[in-house]
Amino acid sequence: MIISIIQIVVAVVLVVLILLQERSAGLSGIFGGGEGGYYHARRGLEKTIFRGTIFLAVVFVGLAIFQFLN
Repeated sequence: MIISIIQIVVAVVLVVLILLQERSAGLSGIFGGGEGGYYHARRGLEKTIFRGTIFLAVVFVGLAIFQFLN
C-alpha cells in the first residue's frame, strides 16, 4: 500500500519536472525546429531539473519492478 502511494507521488513529481524542461529540447528540437541547432551545456536550475528527472525516472521504474515482484 505504501509503495503505491510513493509511486503515485514520484509519478506526479516526474511529470512536473518533465513539463518544466526547456521547450526546444522536445520533438521540434529533434527535427531542427526551435532555436538553432547548436549544442549548449545545461547549467544551474536546468541541470538540476534534468538530473532530478533522470533520478526520479529510475526510482519510478525501480518501484514498479519492486511492486511487480511482490
